[in-house]
Amino acid sequence: MSGEKDKQNQLESIYQKDQIEDMASVTTESLRGQIHCITIVGQIEGHQVLGETTKATKYEHVMPQLAAIEESEEIEGLLVLLNTVGGDIEAGLGIAELIASMQKPTVSLVLGGGHSIGVPLAVATKRSIIAPSATMTIHPVRITGVVIGAPQTYNYFARIQDRIAKFVTKNSNVKEKKFLELMLNTGELAADVGSVIDGEEAVALGLIDQLGGLSDALAYLHGEIQKRRTQDNS
Repeated sequence: MSGEKDKQNQLESIYQKDQIEDMASVTTESLRGQIHCITIVGQIEGHQVLGETTKATKYEHVMPQLAAIEESEEIEGLLVLLNTVGGDIEAGLGIAELIASMQKPTVSLVLGGGHSIGVPLAVATKRSIIAPSATMTIHPVRITGVVIGAPQTYNYFARIQDRIAKFVTKNSNVKEKKFLELMLNTGELAADVGSVIDGEEAVALGLIDQLGGLSDALAYLHGEIQKRRTQDNS
C-alpha cells in the first residue's frame, strides 16, 4: 500500500514538473483547497510568433487552461501571477475577458510589472493585489508595421482604447476620466505618452484592490474557498 502511495506521489511530482516547464503553471492541493496557478510573463504573444530570445506568454496555452480550470470539479481557485511588459492587445483582452467571466474565486498578483495590456489582465480577477515595488504603465494603443494614414485608422485606435478603458473601469474602482488622463499624459514619459504608477498609487487610484504579496493572495483564495464550501454544505 505504501509503495503504491509513493508511486502516486512520484507521478504527481512529475506531472507538476511538466506543468511548470511546459505551461508555466502548477496545481497545488491542501486541506484548505486546490488552487491552480498560472503565470503571465514577458510579452503576451498574439497571432505573430515572437523570436526565440523573447520571453513570451502564448494565448493558445492560457485560454484552454482557463476553460479547464472553470470546468474542473477539483480546482477551487485561480491564482494569476503577472510580470509582463504587455504585448498583443487582442490576445491580452481575450485572456482578460475569460478570467473576468469565471465563477470560481480568482486573484491576481502583480510582481515587477503589469504594463500596457497587463493592466486589464491585473484587474480581470475578483481580487487584485500588487507588490509595493511593482509598477504599471498606462499608455495609448501602439502598433508596429505599416499604418495607413487615414481617418479610419485613427478611429480604429480610438475604439480599441475605448474598449480597454471600459474594461478596466468596469473591473476596478478607478474612474474612467482619471484612467484616460493617465493614458494620455504627455508630461511623464520622455519618449512616449502615458503614465507609470507604483503599487501604492495603483491602490490609491482604485485600479488595484490592495498592496500585498503571495501570502495575501493565497489567504484571499482560501477564504473564498471556505465560504463556498460553507454555502454548499448549508
